[in-house]
This record gives sequence, structure tokens and C-alpha cells, in this order.
Amino acid sequence: LRDGCWVLCALLVCFADGASDLWLAAHYYVRGQRWWFGLTLLFVLLPSLVVQLLSFRWFVYDFAASTKDSAGSTKDSARGPRGCCRLCVWLLQGLIHLLQLGQVWRYLRTLYLGLQSRWQAEHRRRHFYWRMMFESADISMLRLLETFLKSAPQLVLQLSIMVQQNSIEPLQGLSASASLVSLAWMIASYQKVLRDSREDKMPMSYKGAVVQILWHLFTIAARAIAFALFASVFQLYFGIFIVTHWCIMTFWIIQGETDFCMSKWEEIIYNMVVGIIYIFCWFNVKEGRSRYRMCIYYVITLSENAALTILWFLYYDRKTTSDFDALILVCVVSSSFALGIFFMFIYYCLLHPNGPMFNPRSGGCIFRQRPAPAPGSPADAVTSPPRSLPRTTGGERDGAPGERDSCVPVFQVRPCAPPAPAARAPRTEGPVIRIDLPRKKYPAWDAHFIDRRLRKTILALEYASPTTPRLQYRTPGAPQEVLEYETTV
Repeated sequence: LRDGCWVLCALLVCFADGASDLWLAAHYYVRGQRWWFGLTLLFVLLPSLVVQLLSFRWFVYDFAASTKDSAGSTKDSARGPRGCCRLCVWLLQGLIHLLQLGQVWRYLRTLYLGLQSRWQAEHRRRHFYWRMMFESADISMLRLLETFLKSAPQLVLQLSIMVQQNSIEPLQGLSASASLVSLAWMIASYQKVLRDSREDKMPMSYKGAVVQILWHLFTIAARAIAFALFASVFQLYFGIFIVTHWCIMTFWIIQGETDFCMSKWEEIIYNMVVGIIYIFCWFNVKEGRSRYRMCIYYVITLSENAALTILWFLYYDRKTTSDFDALILVCVVSSSFALGIFFMFIYYCLLHPNGPMFNPRSGGCIFRQRPAPAPGSPADAVTSPPRSLPRTTGGERDGAPGERDSCVPVFQVRPCAPPAPAARAPRTEGPVIRIDLPRKKYPAWDAHFIDRRLRKTILALEYASPTTPRLQYRTPGAPQEVLEYETTV
């Protein structure tokens, strides 16, 4: 029930963000403010078109793959859409994406698949569960991209208009609030879905998700207000500052050697997109301890917010804004950032998925690793993320299968009741998908959830086999890793 309500709330946030922006654009047009109308509409339509094209491209790939698999299987040929049915599906999806409703359709499909995973018979639940997780991964990636291409610049734009006019109209406040909530919600939602889909990550509780929303809500609000204040006076210098900050953050991410895409150029494009996110808030893109990188980022952000706000305070127009109002705005920026940092400490000290990180004996907040598993725990419990591995060479490819095949966690259904603490023998029956590549790393669900090309194989084997297929990624690790990293897909 809570998962369903979470998806419904995400759908409401998506609706509120888009509808308020369109309403405000129409309001500017009626009042004859064509410049504000054009910018507001541009920040709505352009990101939406980009995301809809990406969503439709994923649909084309997935639908073509499923049609090809169903046509090549005698058992599943009756299930595959043919002729008129395929045409209807193409027309329906084309109309949905043409009306800019691709994300809405994916949210509704996620709800449907989640309900089917609860209502179907036991042997069918896992199939619908994996399809639901695939859909959740897609919608999270799409919405994350859309919010930082649309909601973030929209928020800065509307705040700048408010500062220049020295007044807040109801529609402007509604649009800015919806954009801010959308940004904070998607960051927290992305992290929650990521942890729920990874067996080597502890799932995030809803309390932790709410606190993380508040953390990003206040830090992004402080950041956006500082941007708006500075842009209202120094439009040209604001553009130079944004481009410079984006270039520095992108270079920093590239230096971190992220491992998201299969090719070098795709990796650079991904890092450039993440650099846009880094303009507004922290976003972890690399496995391992992140507190030092996060501390550096927030020190830089605090310095930039202070510098932008001080420069505005020194040069703002005294004719339109009184000194008292200016002082209130400065206090709002500082207090909002302080509240965001406060909720960040609450999250890490009390509600982190790895467990409470508050040590009463030491009287302070400590960051620690996940504790070792208790004796008698299941043999396949994962207590640490997988290591980074080099790509396969010709010699390794010709070696014995046992030297390079092992199972790493991708995602796994968590049973309602905890299993009995008994050791489990390695499973050898059932289909195995062997991948001659190391497993991709955080935060992209193994190259966007174990790569779209594997989805058709996994779902097809779900139909063709009574047991769930398992993945084996190449690794030169010890045979013990086969037990430690075994998982079902």
C-alpha cells in the first residue's frame, strides 16, 4: 500500500509541476508579458520533447525486442502482438508520447505491474516484479532528467521575476513551489528505487526518504534563491558563472572515473548531464565512501551562495527593494541552507539505510561501515559492493569458465518473512545468462538496470523455464564469490 501511494504521489507531483508551469505561461500571455511567456513555455516544452523522444526510443527497442522473441518462440507465439494488434500498440504509444504523456503512462504501468505482482500466482509474481522494477528504473531516469532540465531553470526564472517585480503572485508561487518539490522528490525517489532494486544495498525506509526530500528541498531552495537574486542584477555574469560551475563539476565527475556507459563518448555525455544536477544539489555518482566528496561540494556551494548573495546585497536596486526586505532575503538563503544541512545530518545520523549512525557512547555522529553478518546468516548475503574489474582480454576469454564466471547481485525479491538462517548450497539448475563483462556500478542499475539488451532474454526465459534465470558476470575472484554473489533475476 505504501509503495502504491508513493507512486501515486510521484504522479501527482509530475502533474502539478507541468500543469502549474503551463497555467503560468498562459497567464503571462494574457497579460501581454510575451518575454516571460516565451521563456516559461520554452523551459516546459524543450525538456519535455527531449524526454519524450528518449522514452519513445526505449519503447521502440523494448517492443521490437519482445515482438522478435515472441515470434521466434513456439510457446509464446500466441502472446506476441501481431498484425492489427501491433499497429494499435504503435499508434497508441505514438499518440501518448505526442501528447507528452509518456511519463504518466509509465507511472500507470508501474502501478499495474506492481498490482499484478501481488495478485498473480506464486510462479508468476517474480516475472511481474522484475517488469515493475524495469519500469521503475525507466521512469526514475526519465523524471530525473526532466526535472533538472525543466524544473530547475523554471524555478530560477520564476524567482528572478519575483525579485525584479518585488512581488509574489499566486501562480508564480505555485509554479516555483511545484518545481522545487519536484526536484527534491525525484532525487529522493531515485535513491530509494536504486536501493530497492539492488541486493547489495540496504533498502531505504520511507522516513529516510521523507527526510531526504526535506534535505534537498531546503538546500536547493537556498541555491535557487541565491541564483535568482544574483541573476536579477547581473544577468550576463550569471550566465558566465553557471557555465563555469557546470564545466568544473563535469570535469570533477570525469576525473572520478565513473563507470556508467559502455563507450567513452556516452560516458562523457552522461557526466555532462550529471554536471547540470551538480549546479543545484549533491548527487552521488561513484561507489564507495562519499562523505569527503560531499563535504567538499557543500563547502563550495556555501561559498558560492554567500558570494552571490553578498554581491546582490551590495548592488540591488534600492528603489524597488527596501533594506528590510533585502535583509530578509539574505536571512532566508542562509537559514534555508542551514536547515538543509540539518536534515542531511538527521538522515545520515539516524535514518541511513545501513542503520543508525549515532553512537550514544561517543556522544556524536559517526560514519561507519555496514556491520559484518552474524554467524549463521545466509551464505548469499552481500555485505559489500562488488569490486571494479578490468575488461576481458583475449587470454581471459579463452580460459576455463570457472575462472571468470561468478554471480553478482543485481536485484532480488525480498521475501515477506525472513528466511531461516541456514547455509545454502550453490544453485546449478535453471538457465544462466553469462556476461563476459564486469558488473556496472552505482548509481545506474548496472548500465541502466543490467542493460536493455538483457531484458528481453530475462523476460523470455521467465516464460520458458520453471526456474528464474540467474546472471553470471565475469570476475577472476575466488570460488567463494560464486556463493557470496549468487542472486536470482
